[in-house]
Amino acid sequence: MKPLKIAIVGAGPAGLAASLLLTRAGHATDIIERFDKPAPVGSALMLQPTGLTVLESLGLGPAIHAAGNRIDRLFGTETHGRIVLDVRYNALPGGRYGLGVHRAALFDTLHDEVSARRHPVYTGLRVVGVVEEGSSSYLSVEGGERLGPYDLVIDASGARSELAAVSPVAPRVRNLVYGAFWATLDCPDGLVDQAALTQRYDKASVMIGVLPIGRRRRDMPRQAALFWSLKVADADEVRKRGLDAWKQTIRGYWPECEPLLEQITDWDQLTLARYAHRTMKTPYSGRTVFVGDAAHSTSPQLGQGANMALLDVAALAHALAGHETIEAALSAYAKARRMHVRLFQLLSLSFTPFYQSDSSGLAWIRDRLVATLAKIPPAPQILAGIVSGTLVDPFNGAGLRECDWLRQAMPQPS
Repeated sequence: MKPLKIAIVGAGPAGLAASLLLTRAGHATDIIERFDKPAPVGSALMLQPTGLTVLESLGLGPAIHAAGNRIDRLFGTETHGRIVLDVRYNALPGGRYGLGVHRAALFDTLHDEVSARRHPVYTGLRVVGVVEEGSSSYLSVEGGERLGPYDLVIDASGARSELAAVSPVAPRVRNLVYGAFWATLDCPDGLVDQAALTQRYDKASVMIGVLPIGRRRRDMPRQAALFWSLKVADADEVRKRGLDAWKQTIRGYWPECEPLLEQITDWDQLTLARYAHRTMKTPYSGRTVFVGDAAHSTSPQLGQGANMALLDVAALAHALAGHETIEAALSAYAKARRMHVRLFQLLSLSFTPFYQSDSSGLAWIRDRLVATLAKIPPAPQILAGIVSGTLVDPFNGAGLRECDWLRQAMPQPS
């Protein structure tokens, strides 16, 4: 395909990675960001072998590993100590692992590379529409400004994308009842297993977790993300009861979290995350294509969100490189991502009620039946494939070869 002029709406990880991948292929990109200064949103995330492979393909593997923390398993117990979740990456051969990172670490890694390569980034511009005229597309900006012409528009503006909402392919949005409070805190040695995402449950209505996320910068101490699940509608009432009451509730379930809790002195240290389930059947309309949460979002139970976004932009760049027309490339992109996206959207939605719901029955099944079955082969291997994002091959359609994890393995946390 001839070099294209491409507008990327949104300077989050998906938009930044798209710019890096596409300019490397010879295209010209403009990143359009609504905020005056691009910045990360949220506390922490898990990079899976899928997302890590995309970052390695960009030459950013060493930087993100230096900022993150290797995770080898997901481990959870209910309040009486019964083990109800123990998923290990090494149940499958190949040496896979996850990487707990601060969202800012992922953002900084990508943004630093974009800045070093001097990709154009235009800030303070809220894109409210796309107008196609002939073979060109123009962005309508709040205030009446018009940007363009562009050959292609990539919407990487996230789950609350305004472009997706008014698109002919806009999906039905199902807001999920449960969200979570998140905080990023210093993590004392010995508090939790540094190689695990550790969680504690009371039925399905209470879920507390600690995810070690390494050091965002070398001059910082080790950190961890503390999260507590709750109904979004109850958040204001929880705040009204006071911070001490909320902290005492967590102490009742997990007193060992005290070194984290004592660092929280203000509600402003906590971010309330809201989640919604939505999946576009066709992630493009005309010459506008949707990637990441703009195209699909769900609960974070399987930790796939950022990884899906990185796979999307890799698959899009691969499709553009392999076809002569934009129309053919967008069709190939949609086909390449269809099975993987829909499978993991379905799995995330299916798992959510077992961990975030009012159902005592589902929690009982999780704690007893599912926890027992999960120990019997091939269940450990299937669960490892689900968590790592590799239950079906995500790499071939994105033109990627999975990393040799055993050769370049990041050391386990000491």
